[in-house]
Amino acid sequence: MSAITEATIPPATPETAEGLKPLLEAIARLSGAPLSQIAQRLHQATLPYLRSSALVIFTEDCTGRPQKKSGDEAVISQVSIAELDAIRAALSGSETWHGRTPIGGRERPVLALPSPTKALLVLVDPQPVAGEAGAGISGGELPVPWLVRYLWTLAAERIREKVADAPPSYLIESRAASAERVRVTAELVDRHSTTLETLLAALRSPSLSDEVARKSATDVAAKALVELRTLNDRTTELVEEPVATAFQRLREDLRPLMHFSGIDVQFIEPPVNGRALPGEVAHAARAIVRGLVLAMVEQPDVRRIRTQWDCDGENLLINVRDDGLGSLSAEAPSIARLAQRVEVLDGRMTIDLMQGWGADVAVALPLDPPGRKLPDVAAWNLGDRELEVLQLLAAGQRNRAIAAKLHVSENTVKFHLRNIYRKLGATSRTEAIALAHSNGLR
Repeated sequence: MSAITEATIPPATPETAEGLKPLLEAIARLSGAPLSQIAQRLHQATLPYLRSSALVIFTEDCTGRPQKKSGDEAVISQVSIAELDAIRAALSGSETWHGRTPIGGRERPVLALPSPTKALLVLVDPQPVAGEAGAGISGGELPVPWLVRYLWTLAAERIREKVADAPPSYLIESRAASAERVRVTAELVDRHSTTLETLLAALRSPSLSDEVARKSATDVAAKALVELRTLNDRTTELVEEPVATAFQRLREDLRPLMHFSGIDVQFIEPPVNGRALPGEVAHAARAIVRGLVLAMVEQPDVRRIRTQWDCDGENLLINVRDDGLGSLSAEAPSIARLAQRVEVLDGRMTIDLMQGWGADVAVALPLDPPGRKLPDVAAWNLGDRELEVLQLLAAGQRNRAIAAKLHVSENTVKFHLRNIYRKLGATSRTEAIALAHSNGLR
């Protein structure tokens, strides 16, 4: 591992003010980036200060898609969670690490930076810009401009904020992606476990006389089996969070409010052996409680707020209660937004207002996705591309986002939508979405 030094940038002067314009524009684009484009915009923003062939963000806040990537397709299409975990382990508390390590299927030069949000940034084939040509991955020191650190911190905070305030369409899409990852990984584990266990049984057979060869093959197969099961466990960890861990993160989120508001926020711990929470449920639960506590704090004469989590095996049960005058408005926009988050996850929220005694809010969030009725694709007679467009439309995506996901133009999306409306007998976008939802497309 090579030493890391900070590259300094001279202060701006009137003569260099015009040169700051591209940087300020890059910061503005990054600050407003949607989750689907944040890696690409961060990559573009860092290139003037530190070149790299590919950029990978690894964040466990986005349970559906923990990797966000930009750059060389040969690299980003092959990056694995196991590789990113190994790079994170190499950091070991350091502010920056660079060296050669497996990424994208083979060993490459890598620069890794952590963040306060615990997300990880990986730059592949990093090279200084002109003026630092003598310093590289093999040249002893790699300057890391403070602007690269600043841009990465900004991007990491943007990811956390976007996930915390995720719209219904994102929660639906993220939960579907999480469920699909678990399903595919489970299938791989079953298939490869059977293969490896059969191999072990054969190699352990007393009919094989070459003891040395049998032992070597057994060791290799056993190691591969352990690695495969470890990968399955790691994937499960990314889409699930122990209920006690999720509740502790809620306490950390509310600690500043407890410190400055003067209100006694009490926490009733969930059972430590309660069922693990799907990532989307854990994120939504923390956001719901934060929103309820903030709404309750705004009421007069509130001195104490109690929040409690519990599990009944099928639902996360949330209860938040204050000791105010019972003036919490169930029709307030902030409460309506929270109710919408609950509805997206097929949950229930009830508000009991007791005049002079406070408000009591109960929320139940199912831990399993609801069963979805399969769409009657044959009856609709949709083509493969039309079905993809309709699925994205039903998930709340606009035409521009659909075009970006499918790598087509907006005009092409509009063309497919006209055909979809005709085949479904829909007269508007809203009607098409309603028909899709009623037939199980989300």
